[in-house]
Amino acid sequence: MKKILVVAAHPDDEVLGCGGTICRHVEGGDDVHLVLMADGETSRESASFSSAHGRKSATLRAKEILGISSVVNLGYSDNMMDEFPLLQIIKSLEDIIHMLKPSVVYTHHYGDLNIDHRITQQAVMTACRPIPNASVKEIYGFEVLSSTEWKSNSVIPFSPSLFIDISSHLKTKLLAAGAYNSEMIAAPHSRSVEHIEILARHRGYSVGTNAAEAFEVYRVLK
Repeated sequence: MKKILVVAAHPDDEVLGCGGTICRHVEGGDDVHLVLMADGETSRESASFSSAHGRKSATLRAKEILGISSVVNLGYSDNMMDEFPLLQIIKSLEDIIHMLKPSVVYTHHYGDLNIDHRITQQAVMTACRPIPNASVKEIYGFEVLSSTEWKSNSVIPFSPSLFIDISSHLKTKLLAAGAYNSEMIAAPHSRSVEHIEILARHRGYSVGTNAAEAFEVYRVLK
């Protein structure tokens, strides 16, 4: 059994980025844990106690659907992670990594449009630096609709070299996305349930399977 850690900036990024892969790990007997960096609400004019509570409830529903063992939300302000010292963010993440001792970590692509995604990736790479006896042996970066493809042309594009077959888990991924119904926007918006399926089909068809999730490989130690 492997211990897996998904580090996502906001509630719903875990589903968009690697929901199907989480299902595969759980089905295979692995123990999957989730760290959410920011609350996903405070930057919005409509933010309120009820909306924040709704987002937390959605996260718990998605957790149960995907089979995630635990969720920790570090509670940084949404789209304002750049206002906190990076060292503080890294240390808060290091504490969890030292406690859980995961061997595999999934997180964001550094070139995403969203600032929280970029800081999360930077914090992960620093907290998981390859020092002797470190538990983390593999680090992968996922894509998130309405952020990864909206990046500036001046940054390095998302360039996946790992494709994980989620043909048997696509329905579960879409069901988990439905738990975040308030975050989904009607097609043709990029962050729609329809587009989640289209991207999974596209990634799958690109490698000869019915559905897949794509990842950049940041580190693999065998």
